[in-house]
Amino acid sequence: MTAVELHELFKNSGRTLGSVESFTGGKFAASITSIAGASTFFKGGMVTYATEEKERLLSIDPNRIDAYGVVSQEIAGDMAMHAKFLLNVDYCISFTGNAGPSAMENKPVGEIYIGVSAYNTTQVFKYQLNGTRDQIIDQALDIGYQHLAQMLNSFK
Repeated sequence: MTAVELHELFKNSGRTLGSVESFTGGKFAASITSIAGASTFFKGGMVTYATEEKERLLSIDPNRIDAYGVVSQEIAGDMAMHAKFLLNVDYCISFTGNAGPSAMENKPVGEIYIGVSAYNTTQVFKYQLNGTRDQIIDQALDIGYQHLAQMLNSFK
């Protein structure tokens, strides 16, 4: 699944999409909006790179961040759910993880979480990716496209 293919799926579905990103730094939103016609389905994206912005902009409970860390299944799910509400979209994807260069929160480089929220369902996927920082980010985007397409097709 590529950004172009995902773009076509969303355009044809009549559903809306939003994103909230941490370690990908807005690259998902940029990949979608770089294709003409994105305005028909993509409503917006947020980059909450710093922990305090996850708390302030997304209203994620600081106690959950303290308990699980920002690189976690729980926070990836919270990010997707909260941004879905804030952006008022049918589908929202979140990216949190560690793209390197060193371990953080005792999580190894390449540990990432992708959350996808649609309707009353949120799924979170954990991966351990390898490569450079840019390679990890690009792999995460490709995986995110796949998960969005799968969820979009499951709600047809």
